[in-house]
Amino acid sequence: MEILKKPVLTEKVAGLTEKLNRFVFVVDKNANKIQIKEAIQKMYGVTVESVNTMRYSGKVKSRGTKRGFVAGRTPSFKKAVVTVAKGETIDFYGTV
Repeated sequence: MEILKKPVLTEKVAGLTEKLNRFVFVVDKNANKIQIKEAIQKMYGVTVESVNTMRYSGKVKSRGTKRGFVAGRTPSFKKAVVTVAKGETIDFYGTV
């Protein structure tokens, strides 16, 4: 099971990172906080102070097109907000 799916890189998250040293990841729906903490510490080599998780359920979306009515569903996912120890950071871009 791959616990960390991808980091969330938005303006709101950039503000959280600058002010509170927090990073946001989309994670596996079945992962718990302990597994998320261990995965981040192993992958990025940082000390994790806390992990907060949020579950988002998928929504039903529909639209009318030339070919008729099209219905679909957005995926459900789980998001983790990770607070890293003061003075440490995660570099997603790997600048050399």
